[in-house]
Order: sequence, then structure tokens, then C-alpha cells
Amino acid sequence: MERSIITNYLNQNKERMLNELLDLLKIPSVSADSKFKADVIKTAEAVKQRLIEAGADKVELSETKGNPVVYGEKIIDPKKPTVIVYGHYDVQPADPINLWNSPPFEPVIKKTDIHPEGAIFARGACDDKGQMYMHVKAFELMMKTNTLPCNVKFMIEGEEEVGSSNLGPWIIENKNRLKGDVILISDTSIIANDTPSIDVGLRGLAYMEVEVTGPNRDLHSGVYGGAVANPINVLCKMIADCHDENKHITIPGFYDDVLELTKEERAEMAKAPFDLEEYKKDLDIAEEQGEKGYNSMERTGIRPTLDVNGIWGGYTGEGAKTVLPSKAFAKISMRLVPNQNSHKISELFQKHFEKTAPKSVKVKVTAHHGGEPVVVSTNSAGYNAASRAMEETYGKKPVPTRGGGSIPIVALFKKELGLDSILFGFGLDSDALHSPNEHYGLFNYYKGIETIPLFYKYFSESKK
Repeated sequence: MERSIITNYLNQNKERMLNELLDLLKIPSVSADSKFKADVIKTAEAVKQRLIEAGADKVELSETKGNPVVYGEKIIDPKKPTVIVYGHYDVQPADPINLWNSPPFEPVIKKTDIHPEGAIFARGACDDKGQMYMHVKAFELMMKTNTLPCNVKFMIEGEEEVGSSNLGPWIIENKNRLKGDVILISDTSIIANDTPSIDVGLRGLAYMEVEVTGPNRDLHSGVYGGAVANPINVLCKMIADCHDENKHITIPGFYDDVLELTKEERAEMAKAPFDLEEYKKDLDIAEEQGEKGYNSMERTGIRPTLDVNGIWGGYTGEGAKTVLPSKAFAKISMRLVPNQNSHKISELFQKHFEKTAPKSVKVKVTAHHGGEPVVVSTNSAGYNAASRAMEETYGKKPVPTRGGGSIPIVALFKKELGLDSILFGFGLDSDALHSPNEHYGLFNYYKGIETIPLFYKYFSESKK
């Protein structure tokens, strides 16, 4: 496949490819909120239609106990290798809406310092509609130019943002038609637009919710304050006590299975370019914070964490209401590293919270969802194909990195299908994923469409 074929087709169809993505971003496919159920299905149907138009066969909405998986395939020769593309069409809630500079489901293109060519601002622009749709358009490009070198299968799910709990059973039920050679995923990031990279590791996840109950009803804080435990105060203290002065997590047994990197491995990681001052400037913070003895890249890539994702209780409306609340709540996530296990960590967290709660309150701990950490070999045919493809389009060899995020299903792909996943992301960490004003650079979107066909080329060649 000549690269000129790719760039010519891309240049001729750029505007249409962009407009199609913008239409997809207008649909609020929020999987965490049941009121958006119809929009989630509408998005799945839109992805199905685009796969059909691109040239895929056997395209369907494959039912699960939750949202459907969009499945499609193109088998040009059963003897040729098969690439399985995974992505997700669901998105995070847009809350808090008031912090968006433009409506989250009315995509707009604006220039930024990091994206001088323009970026699409919308929920799901980068995570994962924009990155997932690159694969649909790259497939279309190969089909329309008659350059598809191998077989391809698509599984685009609608529950990644709520833990992919129904994808596991679906994979087990569909093992026969999911036979392939490699999983290709674009749901991660690169270091910078002038520094390509490929994630070779993802952290796992254990996501919990806690409920602390004090008195049997909300109380007048003047009449009862100081004599009755305030669940919010208690919850804040319990959360604060989960870290010591070195930001080390205090839950007994939490670090027992953590795989420690050698000095040589940490030195190799340190070769990746990182500007601490630029990092702080981008986030508008005076200093970074984290576990003592590790730098920022290590804290987000090779160390486990515990963070509060939401906390609430009592009166939060306008003005003042002097109330001592009956209940307080928090959502807490723990990012895990090899060889930690999400079920074990969830159990350790629950035991710790129940044991450390004072007798003045009752505690309820609920585990929501989780996933296991993953490490990918840099010596595989898939990684080498991705590296060669990026080197050709970016003009420099990509750096292997460890991602701080989690894609819980990746470990299951390995367990159930026996396949490695290549984390072929094109977004940036600064693209405000899961935050207000999420965006995705036009450069990144088009660069992905340009690079993905070259992965197919080099991966197919490696299997001859």
C-alpha cells in the first residue's frame, strides 16, 4: 500500500469524514444515566449504518443484557490474518454542564495553543467516539481504494464507561466468530503531537461507593451539633486517613502484590519527554502531589492510587440551611498495577472501611465495577506493526509508555480470546477526557485515519 493512496483519499474526503463524526457527537450516548437509553441505541444504530456504508459484512446490533455490541466484519481470505477492532460508542456524563464553554452535545471546532489547526469540543470527541470512528474511516479508505490487506472484525460496545460488565459474557458466547490474531484499540493517548507513543501498560480499577449513616434523620445543627456524629465529618476523616503523610495508601495488604519496577525499567521510562513546568501550567497548579519517592509519570503509570471521585451529603442548595445530615456518600476509585487484583482490593477496602468506622455511624460499602491491569510486550508483531506505522506518518519512532487509565476489558481479551491488545491511541492527556470541555484535535483525528491502514499493511506482512 502506497502512502500516497492513503493521503489522496483522505484529502478528498476530509470534510465528509469530519461532518460524520460531528453528527455522531451530537447524540448524547451517556451509558451511566438511564434517561439517555434511547440515545445510546440511536448511536449504536448510527455506527452500524456507517460500517455498512464503509463496506463491512454481517453488520448487526448484537444484543447483551445491557446495551448492544455493534458487530461487523470483512473476510477477504480466511487464510489471511484477522485484526479485531475494539472501541466504544458510549460516553461519560457531561456534568457539570455549567463548566462547559459550549454545549457538550453541540460540537464546535476551536483553535487552541496545543491544537492550532483546531479541535472538536464535545463530550466523547476523544473518548472514544473520535478515536473509534477513525477505525471506521480507515476501513472505508482501504475498502474504497481496494487496499485492505487482511481480514477485519469490529466490536464496538456501549458500556465501557460503566465497566463493560455485559461484554465479558458476550465475548464468551461469541468466541467462534471472534477468532483473530490481534486486538486493535484506540482509547489511549500519545505524549504530544510531535512525540508519538504507544501504551504498553494500563492500570486496573476497583470502583467503590460508600454510605455513612449517623442519626435516623437530618438534625438541626445548633440543637444537635457537637453531641451527635456528623456523617460528612466522619466520612471526610475516614477518607483522609486512607493516606499517610507520604501519600502512601494505608489499607492493610494494599501493596502486597504490587509489581515493583527495577531501577533499569524506571530509567527507561524516564527517557520519555516530560516537562513538569508545562504540566503544572496546563493544569494551573503550583505544585504536583503524590506518593513520595516517585515522579509524576511514575505515579500515573506504575503506582496504584486511591481517589475520591465524588462526595455529597447534607444541604448543597442555594443559600444556607443549618443541618446536621443523616447520611454522607462518596464514590472512590483505586487504580491498580500488575499484579494487583480488583476483587481482592475491593474486599480489602471494604474490610478497612468497616473496621475503621467509629461506633457513632453505620457504614455500607458497595463495589461497582473493576478491571485488571495489563502489560503488553514490545516484541510482538502487533506492537512492531504499530510502531512502524507511526514512525512512517510521524517521522519518528514512537516511545513505549505506561498509561494511567483503565480499559477493564483488555485483560479479558487475553484471558478468553488469547489475544494481545495494541493500544493505538492518538489523543492527548490534555484533551479533558471525562471533564468539561473535552476535545479532540483535527490533526489527531486525521493522523489516526492516515496511520491505521499502515498498521494493517505491516501486520499482514509480518504474518506471511
